[in-house]
Amino acid sequence: MNTLDDIRVTKISSTRDTLKVNFNDGRAVQLPLIWFPRLFNATQAQRNHYELLGKGYGVHWPDVDEDLSAKGLALGKPSIEFIKSQRQEIAA
Repeated sequence: MNTLDDIRVTKISSTRDTLKVNFNDGRAVQLPLIWFPRLFNATQAQRNHYELLGKGYGVHWPDVDEDLSAKGLALGKPSIEFIKSQRQEIAA
């Protein structure tokens, strides 16, 4: 069984540049906040207001309508919005 199938978020914190994610198995990752434009453009208070979904299999930020999966965060995947913006820049 892939351990990422059971990974769950336990805590989220952020700075103006970084999203730090702690997981139930002791792992932690730090990801560039710019990869998540809704969170990047949010206030610190909005980023601090998150809800764990499904016992941590997902995270929801109600103030900015952002949802991310624990597995995607563990794999270091940027948001679809970020990927699309990068493709548009390359095409321009």
